[in-house]
Amino acid sequence: MEGPSTTGKTPHRAAVASFMGSAVEYYDFFVFGSAAALIFPHVFFPDDNASALVMSFATFAFAYVARPFGAVILGHFGDRVGRQRVLMFTLLLMGFSTFVIGCLPSYDAIGWAAPALLVLCRLLQGLSAAGEQAGASSLTLEHAPDDRRSFFTSWTLTGTQGGQILAALVFIPVVALPDDIKYTIGWRIPFWLSAVVVVVAYFIRRSLHEPPSFQEAKENDQIARLPVVVLLREHWADVLRVICCAFIAAVSTVFGNLAIAYGTEVGVNESITLWLVVVANIVALFTQPMFGRLADRIGRKPVFIYGALSSAALMPFYLLSMSADNELLTFALAVLTFSFGYAAANATWPSFYGEMFSTQVRFSGVAIGTQLGFLMAGFAPTIVTALGGVQEGGWVVTAGFTAVIALIAAVSAATARETRDVPTSELGLKRGAAAEVRVPTSV
Repeated sequence: MEGPSTTGKTPHRAAVASFMGSAVEYYDFFVFGSAAALIFPHVFFPDDNASALVMSFATFAFAYVARPFGAVILGHFGDRVGRQRVLMFTLLLMGFSTFVIGCLPSYDAIGWAAPALLVLCRLLQGLSAAGEQAGASSLTLEHAPDDRRSFFTSWTLTGTQGGQILAALVFIPVVALPDDIKYTIGWRIPFWLSAVVVVVAYFIRRSLHEPPSFQEAKENDQIARLPVVVLLREHWADVLRVICCAFIAAVSTVFGNLAIAYGTEVGVNESITLWLVVVANIVALFTQPMFGRLADRIGRKPVFIYGALSSAALMPFYLLSMSADNELLTFALAVLTFSFGYAAANATWPSFYGEMFSTQVRFSGVAIGTQLGFLMAGFAPTIVTALGGVQEGGWVVTAGFTAVIALIAAVSAATARETRDVPTSELGLKRGAAAEVRVPTSV
């Protein structure tokens, strides 16, 4: 295996930078999700009832509306200017918008302007998140050795688990506060804390250089003027495939948002619902790199498909356990469903999706494909809540929804090319063209 000294690659530094950046980005993102389930219906809307919860989850979904537009814009600059520069921008934008949310006045103070401002900040979060995972996974993949790409890129998504753990841990003491404190100043503190973690991640990420493959393409004038045109002309089938595979991300919002609301509805203590998320994500910190290694050994497709199907199979048992008055059983099923089920797909997709595209359009391809697919994840809480998924007995609706999106993702993954043994320099080439010297078309 060639080391960094001979290739110019720094896979470990890239993995650490991706982990930290994703942790910060998704701390901010998941803090909003927790607040949407537990706080915002009381603070930003006039009636504290089921309609307020639906509207609160709708604000959560607005970020996913912004993300496809952000994917096109940030993907363009990521493929033209560089991965690292765009990642610095997304980090600062996420930190700024999250901090501002913590400063917003309530509905009682300014009426409907309060949720309007909340939506605006959420849109900025969505623009930022649109480029984070695609950029971090592209950068890490291009720094990694050929035979360990899945392992190193899995740390990008493991960073999101770190962010979700931190968000839940910060919210646990908040929900334990008396209502007069929790719904006034208490809920704002997790949003203000984002400024601290952004500064830490900024200094870690700023020293990372562009990967050799991107630098070489730039030196050889192989950078497309309009990467999205090249992408849609040469990789449209892969973009569609990534969109459908990315439906699997809805499992995360079902687990991290809907299950919290459902558990609270059937009598589970709010703190316990958050601890379920924390414990499952802590275990996933260890299982996701394991699944990344496994995908390097047996292939991306079988690991991803296993993750999708196991999520569908285990979700109904996890939801049912919340009504069983057996906390140990619920914690065990939470870990099985998330850490040993969904985590397999989550760890594998950064390499699986990124390897479908060439260096010339990788950032755009992963960003646009995932963000369109992630719309399903963004609207899952609103859709399932409106269908009665967080009411008594709503586990049937939630489990059925999970099964449908997981099956779509698994079938789409089965149609993809297995890229485990394809050298990085040949990724994105058509079958039979790997031996040819290919100069990317500038548009």
